[in-house]
Amino acid sequence: MSNNHLYKNAHLIVSAIRILEHKHSGQPTIDEICEELSYSLEQGYLICRKLKELDIINIVEGTSGVRVFVNNYLNIEQIPIDKKESTLEEELSKFRNNKKEIEEKVVSIQAKHANRKKDLFDEIQRKFKKGVDDTGNSEDTS
Repeated sequence: MSNNHLYKNAHLIVSAIRILEHKHSGQPTIDEICEELSYSLEQGYLICRKLKELDIINIVEGTSGVRVFVNNYLNIEQIPIDKKESTLEEELSKFRNNKKEIEEKVVSIQAKHANRKKDLFDEIQRKFKKGVDDTGNSEDTS
């Protein structure tokens, strides 16, 4: 269960406890809370155990069954809220943007490499012409 769901469920459970306290003038059971929120018993017990660990609710077993009390509802705000879960479309968009950036870098590197090759070729050609001119001039004077 993500923190975002736990945060929302904590608010729902605490609200249900308060509503059922008002309706029945007593502490509700986990079964009553699950019925009020249309949760399965397993889901209700799981959420209530997590809320008990966070000291948000108290679960008391007595002769009349398991009763639930609101302990420290302010602890709900300490549950970290997950940012919006990324969707497949967002992930594809990120991938495409990343791929486009990499392709641009490759093109840039290839252009630099081509310029470097051209400059090197021009330099070699200049040296060759200079060498040919030097040998050509020395033959004329000899």
